[in-house]
Amino acid sequence: MTHPTLLVIAHGSRDPRHAATVHALTERVRAERPGLRVETAFLEFNAPSVPRVLERLAAQGADEVVALPLLLTRAFHAKTDIPSVLREARARLPRLRVRQADVLGPSPLLNATLGRRLREAGVRPGDLPRTGLVLASAGSSDPEAIAVIAEIARELRHTGWCAVRPAFASALLPRTEDAVRALRAEGAERVAVAPYVIAPGRLPDRIAAGARAAGADVLADVLGPAPEMARLLLDRYDEARVTVGASLSA
Repeated sequence: MTHPTLLVIAHGSRDPRHAATVHALTERVRAERPGLRVETAFLEFNAPSVPRVLERLAAQGADEVVALPLLLTRAFHAKTDIPSVLREARARLPRLRVRQADVLGPSPLLNATLGRRLREAGVRPGDLPRTGLVLASAGSSDPEAIAVIAEIARELRHTGWCAVRPAFASALLPRTEDAVRALRAEGAERVAVAPYVIAPGRLPDRIAAGARAAGADVLADVLGPAPEMARLLLDRYDEARVTVGASLSA
């Protein structure tokens, strides 16, 4: 019995670093699970597109695909864009079974990746009691996504930081620079900024610019192709695969 193909669906960006980071992550996934076919597609800006990859898989005889949104929260792309693209593909390719996996967050593995990036940027465990943390996400107008970011910030507050504030690069306030200044005003001796984004691009650059403008002491890297991220993608794939198996046998 062959395993379903894992199709990782990223948003895409005009910034070439975005696609390079996505491909580096999917390569790590392949290395973690040899024998699993892993494909990458993009919603916009980059090739190949989701319909093109699904058409190719169907032409090559694939019969089952797990489509995994490379997204951190359930917002517009996960709720509307990707389901729409997959519905259209199912109508054109009736022999190809396509299941949409859940988004990546929230997950302890994402928090572990944030911790890795902060350590790589120079944060040590003894720094946390005097350091404020800005959890800087891309931003969304979706209340569910906003609530998830707020809850992650609350969870991180209980891991030793003197304070944690969420910030957003778009759609919402505060911006990264505002959150950095607010933590300073509250008495944080040091401030670290952790971008809660997967790959470089316009919004992560905005986060970095805000951190520098406000004089943050530490700016971590994006989540990127960390080993925890690869394990998380495989976890979401396995969860969807089990659900597929259960639905087919029902």
